[in-house]
Amino acid sequence: MTATMRPNISACPACSAAPAAEALAEQAAQKDARIALSVPGVHCAACINAIEEALAAHPGVESARVNLTLKRATVEAVPDVTPEDLVGVLERIGYEAHELDAGTLSATETDKAGRELLMRLAVAGFASMNVMLLSVSVWSGAADATRDMFHWISAAIALPTIAFSGQPFFRNAWAALKHGRLNMDVPITLAIVLALATSLWETSLSGKHAYFDAALALTFFLLAGRYLDHRTRAIARSAAEELAALEVPRAIRVEAGEERQVAVSELAVGDMILVRPGGRMPVDGEIVEGRSEIDRSLLTGETIPVYGGPGQAVSAGEVNLTGPLTIRATAVGEDTSLHRMADLVAIAESGRSRYTSLADSAAKLYAPGVHILSALAFVGWYLYTFDMRTALNIAAAVLIITCPCALGLAVPAVTTAASGRLFRRGMLIKHSTALERLAQVDTVVFDKTGTLTAGTPEVMNLDQVTSRDIGIALALAQGSSHPLSVSLTAAARAAGFEPAEVEDITEVPGYGTRGRWQGREVRLGRAAWVEAPRLARTAAWLRVGDETLQAFEFTDRLRDGAEAAIAALKDAGKDVYLMSGDTTPAVEEMARRLGIPHWLAEALPADKAARVQAMTDEGRHVLMVGDGLNDTAALAAAHVSISPASALDAARVASDIVLLGGDLSPIADAVQTAGSAIRRIRENFRIATLYNVIAVPLAVAGFATPLIAALAMSASSITVSLNALRLR
Repeated sequence: MTATMRPNISACPACSAAPAAEALAEQAAQKDARIALSVPGVHCAACINAIEEALAAHPGVESARVNLTLKRATVEAVPDVTPEDLVGVLERIGYEAHELDAGTLSATETDKAGRELLMRLAVAGFASMNVMLLSVSVWSGAADATRDMFHWISAAIALPTIAFSGQPFFRNAWAALKHGRLNMDVPITLAIVLALATSLWETSLSGKHAYFDAALALTFFLLAGRYLDHRTRAIARSAAEELAALEVPRAIRVEAGEERQVAVSELAVGDMILVRPGGRMPVDGEIVEGRSEIDRSLLTGETIPVYGGPGQAVSAGEVNLTGPLTIRATAVGEDTSLHRMADLVAIAESGRSRYTSLADSAAKLYAPGVHILSALAFVGWYLYTFDMRTALNIAAAVLIITCPCALGLAVPAVTTAASGRLFRRGMLIKHSTALERLAQVDTVVFDKTGTLTAGTPEVMNLDQVTSRDIGIALALAQGSSHPLSVSLTAAARAAGFEPAEVEDITEVPGYGTRGRWQGREVRLGRAAWVEAPRLARTAAWLRVGDETLQAFEFTDRLRDGAEAAIAALKDAGKDVYLMSGDTTPAVEEMARRLGIPHWLAEALPADKAARVQAMTDEGRHVLMVGDGLNDTAALAAAHVSISPASALDAARVASDIVLLGGDLSPIADAVQTAGSAIRRIRENFRIATLYNVIAVPLAVAGFATPLIAALAMSASSITVSLNALRLR
């Protein structure tokens, strides 16, 4: 830098620092804008790279990061960059995107619980190995002062280790006892505490037996089971929270003819709100100006956009497609339809949480039985010997050797093996009791759009249309973002057609596209606009001047494996239902095509949830398979639920299982695998019971030394784990 380019140095330090401070403040303000986008179509590393590169190339974007698990993109940008700009960027490269309210969403969650369990497991394992080494010396014949020294060293290792590593069991046991109930952690905690207390007493009296090694081994094995259980599922967040995050955070309010962007929380009933093409409705309202087509698929499952004009009601979450609309707010905040749906989901989620797992059911019988047996052993031996020390030692041995280590591993060992098998088939188990509930399923309910079908329209009769008409239609369709136009464009180009020379092309919001071809007006759009008859199947009509009309007919493309999955479920004796918000003809045709005997069309989100709840009240165990916002309440209300990976965040987190690929055939295999898993779990319970039948008499008879207790627990745990591996 030359001398002439240097700024003059001020004699005042404050004056000198001010410009730099202002520059830093301005630079910091430029980075304050943080935009979160839901990108349901991301599924691999190539998707991540494409999205991040496209977003980073947009002017004003500082950084862009994509989270594959959450299917979410987080963008740091200058304040001038709007979410609508970024949504447009992603749509141009073929990815559907929706703005999320970053303020409503909690920060990206880290697996704190998993790290905590793993850390406690590592500490318990390290301490257990060291104390076992000391115990080997005692078992090998160390006596008197040497034995006492080893016992005191073991105590110095065991006490702080168990105080740290055993906290998950202690907290759960205390929580259960505070509410006057028992769970599996109560006998675990009692056994550990009594073993430590007895061992300390024996050590202080220079006794021969101490249970420090057994207490540590028990803690280690049970923590292993707890960690396995944690790893079987993804971190489940509230679907209601995701629904709330999908609410539009900002809106354009029209005040005295001027547009002003405000937070949605500032809107009131009666406000006039402008919704531009591509934007989502921030509130429930009524259209007062403008015409467009409205995509309701997120809320109702309707595959085809509906016409929107003055006087028509709209709901929060619906997408305005083709023309600007001015709406008058009729419901804001908690009164909107989207927020009411979130409330439905929250209620349904609380109902599911009342499910009692097999492990908890076993604990209700097992825990009091173990306590009673230990108490009887203490009383019996005290009355027989009148020696408090002997009676307490044997009571502690009974608690340790009957402590539910094998029971604690019975469920997570099986669910981990089953989850691994299903993961290889393309299914991710999220919830700890999902397999148990899936094994009980007798009724399967499918959504249509986006679940049984790909959610995109497909041209059915392109081979029956003349090349001239296809070329004209392609010229009119290729500039439109309407789903039918996009599908027609893709199909025509894939078939090798080129667009005709059509001039003066304009899109008429809510109706279609028109232009001039060889001096004649041509139109592509709705039946009423081109004066054509309505067909039972979805169609876009082409009119060329006054010539005969030509219909381009569309249908939903079936997902791979849809027919195989439904056939397999019916062969397994399951009742299969189809419920959709789509029109009656479309749903009826799909049901006939797949051989589904029971179907419900034009169902609102509340209707789906109510029907699933009614089936549950009849004593059925319902599996719900869906992907959209309109399915979220039903997914949460069902006994167990599955969503494709392409589903929106709200639907995915409301479900228990995520279908990672596009093939539906693994669903039937998952039901079968769940049945096998439950049989293995029950076998493990029987193994644990048999172990207790053999071990308890030894403990009650006073033959359970620390070595026998440790070996017995290890043997039962290993047997249970090996049995679980048979699922693989």
